[in-house]
Amino acid sequence: MAALPLKIGLSDSDRTRPIANGEVSIAGVDANVTLMGVQALFNKQLTEHTFDCCEFPITSYLRSLERPERPYVAVPVFPSRHFRFSNVFVNASKGIRTPADLAGKRIGMPVFDMAAAVWLRGIFQDYFGLPRTSPIYVSGGLENARSGDEHPQFYPDRFKHEQRNDKSLAVLLAEGEIDALYTARAPSTWRAPMVTRLFENPMEAELAYFSKTGIFPPMHLIAIKRTIAESDPGLAVAVFDGFAKAQTIARERLFDSAALSTMLPWQLENLMFTEQQLGSDYWPVGLAKNRSTLDVISRYMFEDGLTSRKLAPEELFPQPDFLAT
Repeated sequence: MAALPLKIGLSDSDRTRPIANGEVSIAGVDANVTLMGVQALFNKQLTEHTFDCCEFPITSYLRSLERPERPYVAVPVFPSRHFRFSNVFVNASKGIRTPADLAGKRIGMPVFDMAAAVWLRGIFQDYFGLPRTSPIYVSGGLENARSGDEHPQFYPDRFKHEQRNDKSLAVLLAEGEIDALYTARAPSTWRAPMVTRLFENPMEAELAYFSKTGIFPPMHLIAIKRTIAESDPGLAVAVFDGFAKAQTIARERLFDSAALSTMLPWQLENLMFTEQQLGSDYWPVGLAKNRSTLDVISRYMFEDGLTSRKLAPEELFPQPDFLAT
């Protein structure tokens, strides 16, 4: 039987590179892989639906399950995870020292439903005394002013929301027109005198959060167009197996000190420290090992009003093969 041609869109990381360069094959698939920057990839897929199989924002996938056609089928591998405490920036003149100080403040966000923002709103309410609806949220381009949303958004009525199209969020933060910024990447104005991180030692705060919850928050998953997945019942499992193997290879390379796979001089020591703190399976694949984490992000989406109900983890990955993973 001929292999299934599959257009795959991915960001470039050590977890996806073995798929992109052909080192790991997906059984029964003739993969045509395109690597793109994360935001460009998501904007393209969420507006044009270019790829048959794509790295996909987990929050956008949850929102897609509210649509009658449920256009995508997800696979429980998570090519991006991040605690995001290190991605909260504040204007140094505003006297903001803790998340609770953000009540009533103006917080910039490039994308309202991005996973980083959903996780931070939920975590700050649950553990830091900041009700998710108390700030004013300001949407705009991180580094360049933009005229509107780059892909479809929904702004629940429970939030106070504004759109700024005249300046970038990076500039607005430095000039004090917004008080803080939730972002997936540091603004260009960081390290300028007026822009600092909210958490002086984000790793310490993130480890404390992990010790309470056991959660290393997933940002992305892998999604396949439903029509394609349903036409080939074995495809989703084959994709899962391929990406799980690629992730295993990425971890093994971090152990190889003959020629460092990254520019981190203490690469192995950093990995050993991470696994001492988070456990050797700190980046788990499959439904079972991620069930409690998925339950939390589903609750946060519902509490934000981005979904009409709290989805069960099994609804994210309904294929019977994944129930035991």
